[in-house]
Amino acid sequence: MSRIYLIAGLGADTRVYNNIDLHEHDVIPVDWIEPNQNDTLSTYSQKLIYQYNIYHNSIIIGNSLGGMIAVEIANLLPVKKVILISSIKTINEAPWYFSLFRNLPVYKLIPGKLFNSLGFMIKPLFGHMNAEDAWLFNDMLNNTSPVFIKWAMKAILHWENETVPPNLYHITGNKDLVFSYKRIHDPTIVNGGTHIMIFDRAKEINKLLKRILKK
Repeated sequence: MSRIYLIAGLGADTRVYNNIDLHEHDVIPVDWIEPNQNDTLSTYSQKLIYQYNIYHNSIIIGNSLGGMIAVEIANLLPVKKVILISSIKTINEAPWYFSLFRNLPVYKLIPGKLFNSLGFMIKPLFGHMNAEDAWLFNDMLNNTSPVFIKWAMKAILHWENETVPPNLYHITGNKDLVFSYKRIHDPTIVNGGTHIMIFDRAKEINKLLKRILKK
């Protein structure tokens, strides 16, 4: 049995996978570790490989930022499968605002702790949440290291990956306002899926994951 490593998105932790059914597998939740300010997504991914003893026969599932990290891990280490949910796999799939904020890095002017209180601004981009999911969203954001958030914003905006690792599967929603499905090459589309479809469309995602994991 292959190990499955779960990696969350920015401002989140692996509780985003609460509705994902992987009970038949050996699942390892990956918690964020504090980065060095000079880390890129690639060097940070290498640290996660060492920290969690990720080996070549592993399966990596990444949501949002976690998907970008999953790609970097798969570029560094041949894995059995890499599965992205609501993410991007190369810089060519990145939205237009990556270039804008790379050239106008306003995130540098925002104190790290302030990022944790910006949920009310971010939430509308993610899609409608019920009360329980909204509470979890805010709790995850409030408990994310401000140092990590500020580093990650820089690392994401300066990501330059153009390599698609083998055995990659990409699941995205056609209502995702963060990463538009129109820019993504060869995805599996969840109709009506938003950036938080891992919460509210979990039944559909579970079916897709079951099919992928059986391959």
